Amino acid sequence: MRAFLLFVVLLLASLSARAEPVDGTSPESGQYPLELSHFEFTSQGQELQMAFMDSDPDGQKDRVVVLLHGKNFCGPYWHQTIDRLVELEFRVIVPEQVGFCRSSLPARYQFTLHQLAHNTRALLDGLGVESARIMGHSMGGMLAMRYGLMYPESSAQIILVNPIGLEDWLGEGVPYIPVDELYRAEREKDFEGIRAYQKQSYYDGQWSEDYEHWARMLAATYTGEHGQRVAWNHALTADMVMTGPVIHEVDNLDVPVVLLIGDRDRTAIGRDRVDEELADRLGDYPRLSRELAARLPEAELVLFKGIGHMPHIEDETLYLNAVTRALGAESENEESGNKE
Repeated sequence: MRAFLLFVVLLLASLSARAEPVDGTSPESGQYPLELSHFEFTSQGQELQMAFMDSDPDGQKDRVVVLLHGKNFCGPYWHQTIDRLVELEFRVIVPEQVGFCRSSLPARYQFTLHQLAHNTRALLDGLGVESARIMGHSMGGMLAMRYGLMYPESSAQIILVNPIGLEDWLGEGVPYIPVDELYRAEREKDFEGIRAYQKQSYYDGQWSEDYEHWARMLAATYTGEHGQRVAWNHALTADMVMTGPVIHEVDNLDVPVVLLIGDRDRTAIGRDRVDEELADRLGDYPRLSRELAARLPEAELVLFKGIGHMPHIEDETLYLNAVTRALGAESENEESGNKE
């Protein structure tokens, strides 16, 4: 244990002045659907950069959708959503948060959803966007809820795609995992382990070649000379997710919300650390999403039958038609999920 702690100290010392972005994706899997730009800003005494895509940098300010990625993903996995939104004449802005992908990977940073929401608001201020629809998937859904709580006047609508954070895992009985332990687990990740986790949690035991691309893209971020930096930031943000539940505050979320929920999703961090009874209860997204919708003053719930954590990857047509309706636009030949 002492040797490991010494290793972490040396790691932090070696990275202390290295918060610049890195190319965290492999050449074959890291293609971005829009030109990638970087927003430079100062945060917590550091000069940082946030990578982002913008479909219309010099364009409209009033029909804007911001897409917030999940913890295990980068901006490109939104490519189908980007295409549809551009087709519907929305301006699309896709930030990659500090600590992820091609944004800065700081060695020391106080990661909270509040801080990431603040960073996102700073980006939009820099782009001259006063109000936007905020759409988040997985961890991005947690962040979208936090953003809506902090900036209701700047949130025209919130769309949640299988957000995590609909239950307080620590409060439910999942034991706390120290950052050092999270870091060790992150350093051990490879494609096979990532594939096994995603197959079980995201896709309820099923797998398709369509899913493999995104598992390989994540695995690629852990390889190469920057693998330690990626793993360290993933450990810090995992701690943020575990310790920063938003669910206790959603009664104050006074923004129109649409939930797009795959009913086979079983994502719950720490399920493998609890007894069987609790493990079976965690991550019941049909129940959790209904409970959330009932607490919100203005909410619409769409359940996708037979879909897991990744509706936009598992059934593109079903998902995109639901997004189109959520935005109040029209689409031909729509197929719907089950609306509640």
